[in-house]
Amino acid sequence: MNGEQAEAVAAQAFGFLAGDRDRIARFLQLTGLTPDALAEQAGDAAFLAGVLDHLMSDDALVLTFCANTGLRPADVVQAHRALTLGRGGHEGSA
Repeated sequence: MNGEQAEAVAAQAFGFLAGDRDRIARFLQLTGLTPDALAEQAGDAAFLAGVLDHLMSDDALVLTFCANTGLRPADVVQAHRALTLGRGGHEGSA
């Protein structure tokens, strides 16, 4: 998966979180971000990787996301890996 595809998956994941009041509230609570910060960081690869981190931290959440988008959990993992490696991370960080 290339960086552009990974960003698209992460953007879908962010939309999935933002589309539900409880999901986005939990994301904000756990990350400490404010709604204004979300708007500022939405296109940043590190932020997008963080969105996927959050999604993957909850099996039920990632499965619901995949059911809603037609993606596979492996697609989410690959997208996370592409975003993480793209910013100088390493595979062990997933």
